[in-house]
Amino acid sequence: MTDARDEQGVLLPDEQRITKLGNFLRKTSLDELPQCWNILKGDMSFIGPRPLLVEYLDLYSEEERKRHLVKPGMTGLAQMNGRNAISWQEKFIWDIRYVQGLSIKQDIHILIRTIKKVLFVEDIARDGYATTPPFEGSKK
Repeated sequence: MTDARDEQGVLLPDEQRITKLGNFLRKTSLDELPQCWNILKGDMSFIGPRPLLVEYLDLYSEEERKRHLVKPGMTGLAQMNGRNAISWQEKFIWDIRYVQGLSIKQDIHILIRTIKKVLFVEDIARDGYATTPPFEGSKK
């Protein structure tokens, strides 16, 4: 992906910035493979809520903070139920549901469904964007 901007300096939409190689890596989820190092180090799990930017920490509601009760993962309920095609609020609902229902059975179910999502390239983008818009917070 490039950092291309319009005349006013506004970042262009993903479809105008993403390279062919970047598009292939995103569609096949190969861009996720470097996270395996974090799993081997013990900083992440294979399954759990996706890690988010540190800048978002102060933006979480008390309920949303519950996602931090478990290690972050490469895949989780939110990815299985929409990936980038769902809103931030929906992602947090799925993340919290994962934490509340923590079990090996749930992890196996997520793993199987995630493999299907990757193989059939489902739920990659929302409104033509390959990435989720920045989280602006939901604390009231």
